Amino acid sequence: MEKDQLKYAQQHLANERTFLAWIRTVIAIVGVGFLATSLHFTIGVHRDARIDLISIVLGMFACALGLVITVLATFGYLQKKRQISEGTFRPSSAHVILIAVFMVILLSMIILYFVFIKV
Repeated sequence: MEKDQLKYAQQHLANERTFLAWIRTVIAIVGVGFLATSLHFTIGVHRDARIDLISIVLGMFACALGLVITVLATFGYLQKKRQISEGTFRPSSAHVILIAVFMVILLSMIILYFVFIKV
C-alpha cells in the first residue's frame, strides 16, 4: 500500500496545493469584506442608514462566504484524497458553481454599495 501512495504522491501534493489556494481565496474574500465595512465607518463618507446597512451586510456576507468556502474546500480536499487513493476521480462542478453564485451575490452587493454611495 505504501508503494501505491508514492505512486500518487504528485496528485496528493496537487490536491494540497488546491486546498491551500482555496484558503488563500477565503483570506482575500474575508479581507475585502472587512476592509469595505471598516473603511465605510472610518473614512467619514456621507452617512445614510441604507448605505450603512449594505456595508454591514457586505462584511457579514463576506465572512459567511469565507466560512462556506472553507467547509467546501475541506470536504473537497478529503473527497479528492480518498478518490486519488482509490484510483477514481470525479470533478466537483457543484462546489464550483455554488461558490461562483455566492461570488456573484457578493460582487452585486459591492456594486449596490457603490451605486447607493453615489446618490
